[in-house]
Amino acid sequence: MENLRNRVVEVLKQVYDPEIPINIYDLGLVYSIDIDDSRIRVVLGVTSPFCPLAHVLPRIVEDRLRQEFPDREIEVVLDLSKVWSPTMMTEEGRKKFKELFGYDPAARP
Repeated sequence: MENLRNRVVEVLKQVYDPEIPINIYDLGLVYSIDIDDSRIRVVLGVTSPFCPLAHVLPRIVEDRLRQEFPDREIEVVLDLSKVWSPTMMTEEGRKKFKELFGYDPAARP
């Protein structure tokens, strides 16, 4: 299952936030990945509840996962109840953000 999870993560890393040029996985927008024998379930968030494309992102992720894993049931859920924070970013995401914008958004002042 670990190999399958790694493949799912690689697919998710190909999907980018519509406003920040960093993939959704490294931004910390992937809240969970659950895999069983027949299904892949991904729970996503957004950087802002006011994101105009919040409901488009799950469809994009679902389409990409279906293309890569046609033999599995795919479920993508948008969780707007959890508030995203820069501390949820991966180290790679923080590094990329710093390269793009000149600072680490999760660093404490």
